[in-house]
Amino acid sequence: MTRPAESWASSDATRASMRSNKGRDTKPELALRRAVHALGLRYRISRRPLKAVRRTADLVFTRAKVAVFMDGCFWHGCPQHHTVAATNATFWAEKVRRTKERDAETDRLLEEEGWLVIRVWEHQDPVQAAVLVADAVITRRGHFGH
Repeated sequence: MTRPAESWASSDATRASMRSNKGRDTKPELALRRAVHALGLRYRISRRPLKAVRRTADLVFTRAKVAVFMDGCFWHGCPQHHTVAATNATFWAEKVRRTKERDAETDRLLEEEGWLVIRVWEHQDPVQAAVLVADAVITRRGHFGH
């Protein structure tokens, strides 16, 4: 009989809390989607901009080649709001470091294929972020002749 793998969580309560974190449709993401939609733009949600790369953007404008990522302050190491975990600090610091590394690699891979990557922090005003997204999409549509 095999032994269950040791959990990465420091307690059952921590494990339950972390499992309940959503990967998509978070409040900040929904607010951004509503704001972008209100500006008249249509998009794909939770899509891979590049099929060969296992990275999912929150909003994808395929014709304009714009990929928008809504980054959580804790998970992606926001310079303004990231907090150091009180428990299991080394584990979480390494996890955030790897996430930031993966984000940079994602940006590079997409940019090499002609995509514009927009990263929005969860604390940013969704209406202001939507205006930035709209400006980029409209500009690139003109650039690509759409």
